[in-house]
Amino acid sequence: MKPNMSSLSFLRSSGILLSLCALLIISIGCATKVRYGDAQQQETLTADFGSTDLQLIAEKMVNSMLRIPLFERGERPVVFVSSVKNKTMEHIDTKAVTDKIRTAMIKSGKVRFTATSDIPTEILDQLEYQRGSGLVDPRTRKEYGKQIGADYILYGEIGSIVKRAGRRKDVYYKITLNLVDIQTAIIEWADEKEIRKTEKKPIIGW
Repeated sequence: MKPNMSSLSFLRSSGILLSLCALLIISIGCATKVRYGDAQQQETLTADFGSTDLQLIAEKMVNSMLRIPLFERGERPVVFVSSVKNKTMEHIDTKAVTDKIRTAMIKSGKVRFTATSDIPTEILDQLEYQRGSGLVDPRTRKEYGKQIGADYILYGEIGSIVKRAGRRKDVYYKITLNLVDIQTAIIEWADEKEIRKTEKKPIIGW
């Protein structure tokens, strides 16, 4: 007995429905799951430079810097943050390192930082706008030549040594920071942080 057209249509519709259901189940099962974690939790996914390394570096440098006599006299010197040279083969956001250090130092109340290392153009544009636009109340208008000059420059570099043997990878990082008196060019403070990480890849997927 040959199936009639209505039976064939029903079978086709049922097949399409089953296929859609199967795709829906697969998509639900493969959906990306996101959860919040502890920002201070140790990161061990790979041996590449990560958030834990940044936190370790900032903690070491801030604790070391705040112990020098310069910041214990209550003078609150002004510091210009220069760039940290990245001499590794990785893409490392070195500004994130200095930003974290600067934030902690400012919170200590023992030092001030000039923003000219971050937004020199924006500051100049705002001064020119206040002086030249005619739109700013003269009583609140800021004058040229009133910026506070920095007393010290904070600069440094980060390097790495990478070794591989079979499925093992060993990475050694070293970051060095220096605080220099702008007037005398004397290095008032210097310190370094060393980090070693190892990674072993699984046999499957190697």
